[in-house]
Amino acid sequence: MRRFMRKYGWSYAFVLPSMTTFTIFVLIPVLWAFIISFQDYSIVRGGKWADPIFENYVDAFTQQRGIFLIAIRNTLYYSFFTVIANIFLGLALASLIQPLANWLRTFYRSAYYLPAVTSAIVIGMTWSYIFNAQWGFANWLIGLFGFPPVRWLSDPNLALSSVTLSAVLTMPATAVVLFSAAMGSVPREYYEAAELDGAGPVKRWWNITLPLIKSTTLYLTVLYTIASFEVFERIYVMAPSGVGNSTQTIVMQIYQNAFHQFKFGVASAQAFVLFVMVASLAVVQFRSLRSDVEY
Repeated sequence: MRRFMRKYGWSYAFVLPSMTTFTIFVLIPVLWAFIISFQDYSIVRGGKWADPIFENYVDAFTQQRGIFLIAIRNTLYYSFFTVIANIFLGLALASLIQPLANWLRTFYRSAYYLPAVTSAIVIGMTWSYIFNAQWGFANWLIGLFGFPPVRWLSDPNLALSSVTLSAVLTMPATAVVLFSAAMGSVPREYYEAAELDGAGPVKRWWNITLPLIKSTTLYLTVLYTIASFEVFERIYVMAPSGVGNSTQTIVMQIYQNAFHQFKFGVASAQAFVLFVMVASLAVVQFRSLRSDVEY
């Protein structure tokens, strides 16, 4: 042990502050929330084990006429379209700016990354103004073509699609930057060899670029999937009323159960259902998109 500490002790000493912060503010709260998910918990009287032990998990799906199932369906809908759109838009934009000069690539990367450093609340408020039924830009725009005003965020049949559209139309900042960086790291010799063999730009992009940035595609797919399943700020700002539960999502349900109704056990159970869903999807994505390519 003394030999090990002499050799590696300073390394662990440098990691210790970060690990201590992670343990106190992430690991312990997560473990405590897992325990609470099996308890009838109250801030005043503390927690006692539920009877039966899985009561909170049953209540999570059955309370309020199965609204949690509606939230899961809405979350899956939102995630499906936003993840696909972010990946394809990011890939397309990165492919378009890659042939440009270095200073232009830097400019476009910075411009496209701007939404990532802008507050999600501000972006949500901006889109709520755009989709305002009375004086919003969206209704003004479609009015130019003779269409009547649309209740984007107050119609239960349109509210979730409007929120999803706002997420799709917000530039996928991280995808553009990472795809552009990944494309720039592909050796030029591959493209030169393919060009000598007569391959055109589309074939070079399809047969060289896409396979060699597969690891980046996997990372971004998992990243955007997690982010879409955890959507909260955009929904909370754009449709705080829920529009007849048409915009309820899993995290909105967790928030309402925990901080509106003080059902901490049910909220914790729903949080771990969310964890299982995201982890399961991540496993599927890793199995389908993993790559052993090295260059």
